[in-house]
Amino acid sequence: MSMINLTKVEVIDNPTNFLNPIQFEIEFEAVSDLAEDLRWKVIYVGSADKEDHDQVLDDINLGPIKEGVSKFLFKVEPPNWSQIPDEDLVGVTALMLTVSYKDREFIRVGYFVSNEYPDPEMRENPPPQPKIELLNRNILSDKPRVTRWQIEWD
Repeated sequence: MSMINLTKVEVIDNPTNFLNPIQFEIEFEAVSDLAEDLRWKVIYVGSADKEDHDQVLDDINLGPIKEGVSKFLFKVEPPNWSQIPDEDLVGVTALMLTVSYKDREFIRVGYFVSNEYPDPEMRENPPPQPKIELLNRNILSDKPRVTRWQIEWD
């Protein structure tokens, strides 16, 4: 049985400009007090072809965790676009929110992300060099992929 139940993950300020922070409002329930902190991580998939373009946008420890419902805002800076291949800046990618306890991941929430120009003309005829300041990021928050693993808690 999981000691933590993720009850809500809401993406705030979405869709937005690619250069704006990514924000999650997170709510979870702890079945009982935990001896150690929870580790929360946001990972941006920079390229479907190579993992070395993935970026950990933030990695925080949250605790102490007491029995009951907790809520917090997880705000992370956008990915460093200069580390993403030009051909992967526009189009569909993925974003993952992971939660671990004692270095054991027990939940992952994955989202597809669509990066595109809001202007229809630019979508039809994109510039040869991406104009990052004009790109919009849309995290498809209504279709998350949630994966859970059983772990030893304490």
